[in-house]
Amino acid sequence: SKKKGLSAEEKRARMMEIFFETLPTFPLRPCQHRIQKLYFLAAMSVKEILQSLVDDGMVDCERIGTSNYYWAFPSKALHARKRKLEILESQLSEGSQKHANLQKSIEKAKIGRHETEERAMLAKELSSLQNQREQLKTEVEKYKECDPQVIEEMRK
Repeated sequence: SKKKGLSAEEKRARMMEIFFETLPTFPLRPCQHRIQKLYFLAAMSVKEILQSLVDDGMVDCERIGTSNYYWAFPSKALHARKRKLEILESQLSEGSQKHANLQKSIEKAKIGRHETEERAMLAKELSSLQNQREQLKTEVEKYKECDPQVIEEMRK
């Protein structure tokens, strides 16, 4: 059977492993060659994945002289995850607080809105009046072309 290639996420994870295991900084060329040898990837693929890691803030990049150096520290990834977790927890607490406030406002709105015969009769009357209004609007639209103002505008 054919050997299946790595997905983009697997390539990113393996690239991060290389950075975490070796810890020093890498210029682009040695970094590309090392990853190509280990995972049999194309040079452009390595460059694209490395750039995506830099864009996501998982790998740091700095231009020193004429070359770019890349590095990543496990502690930075850990701190990034902790910050993300704190942000998500705060969003969760805000969401639960908002949910509780909305539940309270729903309960307040339900007070005094008991189903009574008078209320049902008024709701039925409201719906019939809305239907009648829609019918009248369609009828007015039919006769709109005979409106003197519209005819005058067409003549102009």
